[in-house]
Amino acid sequence: MERFLIVAPAGRDSEVIRQLLSSAGIEAVADKNGELLFEALRDGLAAGAVLTDDALVRLDRGRLSDAIANQPPWSDFPFVLLARRSGTRDVAGSIEAIANATVLERPLHPASLISAARAAVRARRRQRLAAEYLAERERAEQQLRDLTATLEQKVTARTRDLASANDRLTAEIAERERAEERLIQAQKMEAIGQLTGGIAHDFNNLLTVVVGSLDLALRRCDDEAILRLLGNSLKAAERGASLTAQLLTFSRRQRLSPVPIDINAVVLGMRDMMARTIGPHVRIQTDLEPDMWNGLADPTQLEMMLLNLAINSRDAMSRKGTVIIRTRNVSHVPESLESDLAPGEYVCVSVHDDGPGMPPDVLAHAFEPFFTTKSHGKGTGLGLAQLYGFAKQSGGAAKIESEPGKGTAVAIYLPRTREELTGAVAQRQDGHRGRRAKILLVDDDEDVRNVTSDTIKELGYVVVAAGNADEALGALREGRFDLLITDVAMPDVDGVELVRMARAIDGRLPVLFSSGYADVQTFGAELSDETVLRKPFRIADVAARIESVLDRSMECEPELG
Repeated sequence: MERFLIVAPAGRDSEVIRQLLSSAGIEAVADKNGELLFEALRDGLAAGAVLTDDALVRLDRGRLSDAIANQPPWSDFPFVLLARRSGTRDVAGSIEAIANATVLERPLHPASLISAARAAVRARRRQRLAAEYLAERERAEQQLRDLTATLEQKVTARTRDLASANDRLTAEIAERERAEERLIQAQKMEAIGQLTGGIAHDFNNLLTVVVGSLDLALRRCDDEAILRLLGNSLKAAERGASLTAQLLTFSRRQRLSPVPIDINAVVLGMRDMMARTIGPHVRIQTDLEPDMWNGLADPTQLEMMLLNLAINSRDAMSRKGTVIIRTRNVSHVPESLESDLAPGEYVCVSVHDDGPGMPPDVLAHAFEPFFTTKSHGKGTGLGLAQLYGFAKQSGGAAKIESEPGKGTAVAIYLPRTREELTGAVAQRQDGHRGRRAKILLVDDDEDVRNVTSDTIKELGYVVVAAGNADEALGALREGRFDLLITDVAMPDVDGVELVRMARAIDGRLPVLFSSGYADVQTFGAELSDETVLRKPFRIADVAARIESVLDRSMECEPELG
């Protein structure tokens, strides 16, 4: 009764979804033709069902509508529908109108599917529990009617039992309402995250053109006045790139480098810098757990989050006040965070201030991007949204506690790790050394392609530019290249598939991907930090990455002799 049905008639969707749900602890079984689904609707079995695009098209919708309408009285069978914006979205909408359905548009993040499946499992359990309670209540009332005439004492006792059952049912209903509110909030934040992630990707492409053009102009101009204007423009473009990085952090698509860290050491190492940043009118105090566990997080991002929280606390206190940074070990997930955190052990670092606090209507929107109570020009409203994304992407959670007149406390929960602390070693690539190489550049965006091509030519390489896979493969058949640089997300044939085709022509062709997406690993395992040039990029970044790939390529070539 706890298993999940996967109705995915075509392709490997069924197995991929099953493995994904299994990794989250959800038992799942494939249902190719939908017969198990119809049995589950009739008998009230199973925890829910995932229906893919193919299933939405192939299933008999009349039969499905009848099965949904004729469920047991207590049952409201949950569906998770995977639809595409074009094609099956209308079909999904027609099912959503008559069923308890959550529609997820493809492509989607695996966390969205897992979250929807978990919510369905929890809702299904509550349905069965409510059915049991209702059945128990009906039985109790029948016994009460049988005994009313002759057994006043038993009537009184049974009335107490009914009252107790009613209290339990009321408590369960209230808990269901609270859970539904948390689910709605989580879905809203996930939707906003997907939107901001897409916007950030598009802006990265635009900024690639702006930054690349300004970089080239700076190298080719000798006029001091124009150079100063170009430099100012480049700084503004880089600030824009920083804002897109914040958007990606909120949408949990920014690349993090989590390592075992000593939370207390991070706090103590930042104390002086925070004191200088927020000024002498605000005191900083620490309350650190003596035997603090190691946490798993990106230390640079954590430092930035703590600094932003300290600045927010300073801004909230009009004249002077106190900021307290606390750390503690969390052996059990707090009840208020059970829907956000998996069971386990966590470390918590929190920043408290004695400012005016936030009213409930402000607190409800605190983690939303671009929401701010600061005056115009004083903030972007991305600070707490970025904090939320960092905590969720790190496997933890963020929580705000605030009341008017009682200050504000913002807590970051991070997973505990038993790994030993490791030191970070920074490595830098040498710049371009003037190697003469022939490079094939592929990008479907003409402006990005032109700027990138000019940048590579500026570095002294020979460039052949192509706008799609057909042009690129044609160039490969006509001549040999030393390096292929390709965009990842392209129509018809994406960069990963293009590389597979190119390797069929030249098996030893080195490859460098370029992308404005942060979660490029979803396109394939071939993409890693060593093989991806992230947009927007500076000319020095391009030089270093090309040189690095060419160096590795030469090391792999066999010596002649």
